[in-house]
Amino acid sequence: MRARPQISASILNADFSQLGREVERAADAGVDSIHLDVMDGHFVDNLTMGPVVVESVRSRTSLPFHSHLMMSNPLAYAQRFAQAGSDLIVFHLEADDDPGAVIAEIERAGKRPGIALNPETPADAAHRWLEQVDLLLVMTVHPGWGGQEFIVDVLPTMRSLRAEIDRRELSLPIGVDGGVNLDTIERAHAAGGEVLVVGSALYSTDGDLSPTVTALRAAAEGRTATETGAERT
Repeated sequence: MRARPQISASILNADFSQLGREVERAADAGVDSIHLDVMDGHFVDNLTMGPVVVESVRSRTSLPFHSHLMMSNPLAYAQRFAQAGSDLIVFHLEADDDPGAVIAEIERAGKRPGIALNPETPADAAHRWLEQVDLLLVMTVHPGWGGQEFIVDVLPTMRSLRAEIDRRELSLPIGVDGGVNLDTIERAHAAGGEVLVVGSALYSTDGDLSPTVTALRAAAEGRTATETGAERT
C-alpha cells in the first residue's frame, strides 16, 4: 500500500516580499511541512536564503521545517541551520563533504538528517546511508531553479530506492522535489514518493491555497478534484 501523500510547500516560489505571510498561507491550507531551498551560488548556479531567513519565518508556523542545503560545504552550515529552527536538514550526496560527517553534525545539533540525490546520481549511491537518515529526497529536476519540468527518467531510480527501503523494512520516506504539479504528482507518488515538494504549482494560486492542496493530494492518490469537492487549478 502506498503511504499517504504529504505536501511540502517550497517557499522558493513564494512572494519574498511577504515571506512570513506566505508560510502562514501554506500552513493554513493544510500542508504537512515547509521546504526551504538553500542555494549557495556554487553547488548550484543560484543564491537564495541563509539561516537568517529560516529564523525570520520560524515563528509563523509550528509545522516542520525541511532545510534543503544545495551547498558544496553543508558541514560548515549544519549547526547554523539547526539553530535557525530547521527540524530536518537535507544535504546532497554530491556535495564535497563526507556524508557521514554531515549526518553526525546534524545529529549533534539535535536535528534529523536527510540526503538528496541529483537526477543523474544512481540509486545505489544512497544505499549505505538509508539506515542513518530520516528523509531520502530525490530530485526530479536539476537543482538550482524553480519552475522546471519534471524529469520522468528519474522514476525508475525512485522505484528502485523504494524497493530497497522496503526490502530492508525501513520506515524511511522518499521525498520528491522538482516539477511536482497536478499532472505529475500521481506518477511521483506511485513510484514511491511520500513527501511531495510543491512550489510553483502551489504558489501560482492567489488567496486561499486550501483547494490547491486538496486537489494535489487527490491527484497523488489518483482521485479527481470532483471527488474532493476542490477545483483543479
